[in-house]
Amino acid sequence: MRAAVLTGWRKPLEVSKVDDPDCPKDGVVLKVLACGICRSDWHSWTGADPDVSLPLIPGHEYCGVVEEVGPGVTRWQVGDRVIAPFILACGHCADCASGHQTICAHQVLPGFTQAGAFAELIAVPFADTNLTPLPETMEPALAAALGCRVTTAWQALTGRAALRPGEWLAIFGGGGVGISALMLGRALGARVAVVDVVPDKLNYAVALGADAAIDARAGDAAEAVREITGGGAHVAIEALGIPETTIGAMKSLRKLGRMVQVGMPTGKNTTMALPMDAVYSGQLAVYGTRGMAAWKYPSLLSLIDGGHVDLTPLIGRRVKLTEASGELAAFDAPAPPGVAVITNFLA
Repeated sequence: MRAAVLTGWRKPLEVSKVDDPDCPKDGVVLKVLACGICRSDWHSWTGADPDVSLPLIPGHEYCGVVEEVGPGVTRWQVGDRVIAPFILACGHCADCASGHQTICAHQVLPGFTQAGAFAELIAVPFADTNLTPLPETMEPALAAALGCRVTTAWQALTGRAALRPGEWLAIFGGGGVGISALMLGRALGARVAVVDVVPDKLNYAVALGADAAIDARAGDAAEAVREITGGGAHVAIEALGIPETTIGAMKSLRKLGRMVQVGMPTGKNTTMALPMDAVYSGQLAVYGTRGMAAWKYPSLLSLIDGGHVDLTPLIGRRVKLTEASGELAAFDAPAPPGVAVITNFLA
């Protein structure tokens, strides 16, 4: 099969022919229809993710058609169109049995701990636990764009912060996960303020229905959120994993507010000096989140398929496999609005 392989940190991916993946006994092999390019892939590309060993095929935001089925699989057959979360849980441990598949001790991470989906084919273990059928009306590029950003945003808003209609949601970071949170938050009935430093991203947020767009370069963004919302946001989403946005998200909340750390802190940002006085005096709740359990896909897909939210504006660019390296390098600077999705694996 044809694949883009990471062979060195910050080096262009090598697009070449590699061996087809073996089908896991409890899994399937998918023909990849589309794969998103995510900031988490950039972390791998830079060498910031300790789980990654070279060489590796990146890519964890994928959908596809079942090409081969392992003997232990009961729910799927060749020809099924499916999607999977980026955390593939075993389905058998105590955490999985409790519905907490994102903390499964036996999890597999395509694009990080095994070969990913910057390729024509991908092997997906634990298929009965993790695969979900795609609605017939959903195009592959959109399904891939859901990837880890929409699913992570959905889990952050509904599974962690329990966002309610009429509340104010402040989003620090207007990239893929931030814009996903904006659109999902509006669909859930919240009012939304987006904070960023890139004018194009702020304009994009307004075009997608943000009630307020705040340029953090113009002053104290947290204070601006508190003023706009009449005392502070009820829920804040941190979507970059850096101190500036994490501190801003905390300080933007009203008393008893809830903040969700969605952005992945890496490198020097794994340790931050945070305003714990704000947590104490405001009686704030601070949550971490990572991915989404597969059992939550039906509620998200139903929201989309039912026409309650249009996520197609997420797709910024449909690109070729050979263009993946350029998209990864673009994350070194503030990336352009919208998600890049690989839809052509032969060029």
